[in-house]
Amino acid sequence: MTTKLLKNIHTLATMDDDFTELKDAAIFIRDNVIEAVGALADMPEQTADEVVDLSRHVVIPGLVNTHHHMFQSLTRVIAQDKELFDWLVTLYPIWRNLRSEHINVSAKLAMAELILSGCTTSSDHLYIYPNDVTIEDEIRASQEIGMRFHAARGSMSLGESKGGLPPDAVVEDEADILRITRNIIEEHHDASRYAMLRIVVAPCSPFTVTKDLMKEAADLARSYGVNLHTHLAENVKDIDFSLDMFGQRPGDYAEDVGWVGHDVWHAHCVQLDAAEIGLFARTGTGVCHCPSSNMRLASGIAPIRSMLDSNVKVGLGVDGSASNDSGHLLNEARLAMLLQRVKGDPAALSAREALYIATRGGASVLGRDDIGMLAPGMAADIVAYNIDQVAFAGALHDPVAALTFCQSINANHVWINGRNVVRDGHLTTLDLPVLVESHNRLSQQLINGA
Repeated sequence: MTTKLLKNIHTLATMDDDFTELKDAAIFIRDNVIEAVGALADMPEQTADEVVDLSRHVVIPGLVNTHHHMFQSLTRVIAQDKELFDWLVTLYPIWRNLRSEHINVSAKLAMAELILSGCTTSSDHLYIYPNDVTIEDEIRASQEIGMRFHAARGSMSLGESKGGLPPDAVVEDEADILRITRNIIEEHHDASRYAMLRIVVAPCSPFTVTKDLMKEAADLARSYGVNLHTHLAENVKDIDFSLDMFGQRPGDYAEDVGWVGHDVWHAHCVQLDAAEIGLFARTGTGVCHCPSSNMRLASGIAPIRSMLDSNVKVGLGVDGSASNDSGHLLNEARLAMLLQRVKGDPAALSAREALYIATRGGASVLGRDDIGMLAPGMAADIVAYNIDQVAFAGALHDPVAALTFCQSINANHVWINGRNVVRDGHLTTLDLPVLVESHNRLSQQLINGA
């Protein structure tokens, strides 16, 4: 066993049900689990194998990213002025040339960016499998960098010739999709507490797969007890497609194919109406809010205040780095807070509510009760931000709120499952400059080859 003592913490936000915050606090970690949170005098041991002084830091639980497309970090700043459908049509021809190395390197790059922002757990929705691409390319990346990971095995089966949006060259056979997904669950899914890797069943969207696949995917996931994830109600065109193709709004469609319940979460949900929000609340269905992507693609403002007031589970996501062009989850919390205020209510979402969505909310959406909060028995996923920098100047009277109100910063220390993966602002698990160089080379090759 190894022990760690984080002491003299300037401000500690536990993100518990009472939003408890402590001054001059301490955390005691044994192996990968938090054993005590409170005053230094209350720690089980005053010494430990490792002692870290965090006297000039604000400490929060690791942020939880509930929706991403990590491969898209290779194709940032393309289709700069297009909405979702036209943006996708522009990028599909580039993505059809993806290979295993692209996926592995881009996943590590995306995870590095997330971790440096304070994110310790991420889901990723990989839905395109040209050439030799597999979900294992991302799984290896998560293990190499040390990130807690929910690998969402996506899929597309409805090509242009069948009325779908993607070209036929990037879709898969539905029988193959189900067979491969089943094999991945059996080989990789870890249902245990503190698991570092879980598998999610994740057909891409209503406009890229058939109803039959959605139903069979739901049956498959529930036979193994794994979660379900897809895109839903992202923009007005998405609503129109659902009405034209299925004669249903997205919420009715989701209910019809078995995609509501505590084991389901949907990305975006920008255009959900009041009845659909009520459906999600009654069934325990989760939502991932992606404010930057929704703004970038002009999809609209998701009704997050209404969702929260209806007790819908809401998490946060950076979404793909080609529709966000950034992977900074703390900044996403800031934008989530500000975007809910745009329509005229300056109290529509508070700083602490935004942080709650980014921590406890995300954990709930992913179906986890072992992350998202700093308390005994929780995983040792902990983030510390140094308050002695320009972004915090003038805000030390409330450093927790400053995390979302002020300029978004990177973390100084990050522990994931008790492992110190960022120390003094630097990743400890890989050589970031080498990774960036390799990523840029692959990106240029991919874009030039399209």
